[in-house]
Amino acid sequence: MTMHNYPTIADAAGRRLGEEEESAVLRVLRSGHLWRVDGAEVVALEREFAAFTGSAHAVAAATGSGVIHAAVAALDLEPGDEIVMPPITDAGSLVGALAQGLVPVFADVDPVTGCLTAESVREVLGARTRAVMVVHLFGGAADVEGIVALCRPHGIRVVEDCAQAYLTRTPGGALAGTVGDIGCFSLQQSKHITTGDGGLLVTDDAELARRAALFTDKGWPRDTGERTHLFLGLNYRMNELTAAVARVQLGKVASVVEDRRAIAEAWSTAIAAPGVTVPHHTGHSYWLYPIVVDAATAGFDNRRLAELVNGTGLGASAGYLQRPLYANPVIAQRRTFGASGWPLTLSDRGAPHCPAAERLIGETLVTVSINENFTPDDVRASTESLRWAIAEAGSTRG
Repeated sequence: MTMHNYPTIADAAGRRLGEEEESAVLRVLRSGHLWRVDGAEVVALEREFAAFTGSAHAVAAATGSGVIHAAVAALDLEPGDEIVMPPITDAGSLVGALAQGLVPVFADVDPVTGCLTAESVREVLGARTRAVMVVHLFGGAADVEGIVALCRPHGIRVVEDCAQAYLTRTPGGALAGTVGDIGCFSLQQSKHITTGDGGLLVTDDAELARRAALFTDKGWPRDTGERTHLFLGLNYRMNELTAAVARVQLGKVASVVEDRRAIAEAWSTAIAAPGVTVPHHTGHSYWLYPIVVDAATAGFDNRRLAELVNGTGLGASAGYLQRPLYANPVIAQRRTFGASGWPLTLSDRGAPHCPAAERLIGETLVTVSINENFTPDDVRASTESLRWAIAEAGSTRG
């Protein structure tokens, strides 16, 4: 199969950044006011993003991980309280919880979507469970309605990590990020829209929004005119340059997702094969394109397929992660605060048991890079490459 060069998120070829963003940056530079305090851009971005998601409030932060940290901090939980999360996600879903003294409890995932399910969450609930971090993986939605229905009667808060899920629709038809108590979004380089780094959270709860906003500015209630610090917070303030670019990018996200969906549908129609599961979800926003392989039926595993796809120039990863999140040293060896192991030492739970997640990473999951700037020739070449790789992998069975 001939190698083909595709646009990627690493440079301008695979990003929708142009004159509008340049003008926005120049506008802020020429104003001379680059930080958010008493500025106009971050405030406007928060207002526009809240409207974009249909939420009452939005809070901006300097990074996607920072905005997740702010969301967790806004819950005002106690050290040793537990937060349930999936083992297939970026560490950004985890580190804020550890910093707040919470104990992560890992629940298994759906064997196709890689997302938490209401049943897998139910299986790990305990007396100290206070929150659940629902990750909408690769742009595909978890059953957040089912998880919220499970948690709400017990007073358990639900935070949605939508870093990979702009305009994703949940099984109930809602916009991802608007079902739980707080929804978190990322503007990191690889996301649907980007400012390099940055994040936004949304919520309908005024108290949560207020506390999250204070947390991103050292607990300082600047609107009261006092120089005081109401509780322990960090400096996660977004600057005006970032917000100005984000405001322009926000106007482009619908077309980005629409174009990714069209490419993904072309792939899904063309590459279906025995033992190969591809997404056909109308609400998926395709941050990555996931393929799930049943080796017993297909005759090959995820590593063989990823190797062949990569050989065509189309980026692919076997398993997405090298290991489940809980197998990394930060959790497995308790490398947190010095040699203390805190807050993991506050729990007497045993080792996580997530066989579906481990199988996805080790045997079945392949993620393929997809980009909104694929030309018709790129779509044709990538479709042919995926079809060839699956056929070639299957021809070598036994």
